[in-house]
Amino acid sequence: MNSFSLLLWIALGISLQVALYLGIGFWRHWQDYQALKGRDQELNLPPPQLAPLVEEPVAPAWQGFRFFRVERKVFEDALQSVCSFYLVPEDGLPLPDFLPGQFLTFRFDVPTASGGTEPVIRCYSLSDTPRPEAYRISVKRVLPPAGSGLPPGRSSGFLHDHVEVGSRLQVRAPGGHFHIDRSDAPVVLIGGGIGITPLLSMANWCLGEQPGREVWLFYGVRNSREMILRAQLHGLAAAHSNFKLRVCFSDPLPEDVATRDYQHRSRVDVNVLRMQLPLKTYQFYICGPNPMMESLVPALEDWGVADARIHFEAFGPASVKRRTTTTAAAAAAAGNETGIMVKFAKSGKELNWQPAAGSLLEFAEANGIAVNSGCRAGGCGSCQTTIQSGEVAYRQVPDFDPEPGSCLLCVCSPKTSVTLEA
Repeated sequence: MNSFSLLLWIALGISLQVALYLGIGFWRHWQDYQALKGRDQELNLPPPQLAPLVEEPVAPAWQGFRFFRVERKVFEDALQSVCSFYLVPEDGLPLPDFLPGQFLTFRFDVPTASGGTEPVIRCYSLSDTPRPEAYRISVKRVLPPAGSGLPPGRSSGFLHDHVEVGSRLQVRAPGGHFHIDRSDAPVVLIGGGIGITPLLSMANWCLGEQPGREVWLFYGVRNSREMILRAQLHGLAAAHSNFKLRVCFSDPLPEDVATRDYQHRSRVDVNVLRMQLPLKTYQFYICGPNPMMESLVPALEDWGVADARIHFEAFGPASVKRRTTTTAAAAAAAGNETGIMVKFAKSGKELNWQPAAGSLLEFAEANGIAVNSGCRAGGCGSCQTTIQSGEVAYRQVPDFDPEPGSCLLCVCSPKTSVTLEA
């Protein structure tokens, strides 16, 4: 064996030792990673984020009501049941940014049958990305269910029938705790019917400010006649490879064509999500009618999506309770009385408070006590109620500042026995 061959054998031996060392090190690190991953799954801990999810302050940009003028009024669907209103401030000052997903609170002077007017406060989601020159809301005319004998929606009817270009509206600053995070984690937006409006704001903001972020939008309606901003949505999908639009028609029209007009002949449910979504850690944002919310949120939890990654906003008198929170509260309250009594003075009812009841607004509604409400998120002040005695505690800081001696029933619960003027 000459010196060159000996040198080759020595080099080969060293290489084998280095490869063996690296292989053992990699195996040990892999075992540690699997152990940590298994522990996170057992503890239901979310994986680390590339950017932190920061809850940004939602302090109002201005106090009280500010006058806006309607600059444009545009119908957004074939049925002309959804109308967008473009609002510019009368004072001409630039508009502050808002968090995509938030809403505006309006005070309307709605005509009454007697010939006068009545103040009505309502909240409507902002449906576009923040712009310094104008805000946009998109409002669906609320019709009564067939044969119900109920009146149509007062505020939506007022906007559609009485508010024209040039009309003046009183508007509170953007508010609400349902808004998209600013991390780069992939996001899934799920909208049903007019519930898509805050998700449009989120999608437009993401595509403008985070062009590399993966964004999925699942949109459920009955058919093409009910789809709003159809051309804009398809245009966004064509222009942005990271934007995945999936339209679900539950009752397509004969002229609706699969793959062209819609991708799924069904409602938006967890089976559609499982078929479409790759295995990634998504943030889910959901807004739609209560039947969709009440089925989809628990289904996502059953699928294994962590509670912290499911964000939703429910409209109307019903609200969606997180299963984990509700179960824990019910277990804590089971079999014993809290000792806290809630008295509703006008209704003449005195009831034992149970933590599983949710907010005081939900507690009142569950016991047949009618309370005026709007946003159900502490933003509009519609459920403001005088506290005659006792104390309440807020579950989140409200955007609306209640008057001294009163509370917002939608975001508080009793701290002691309490008497409310309701």
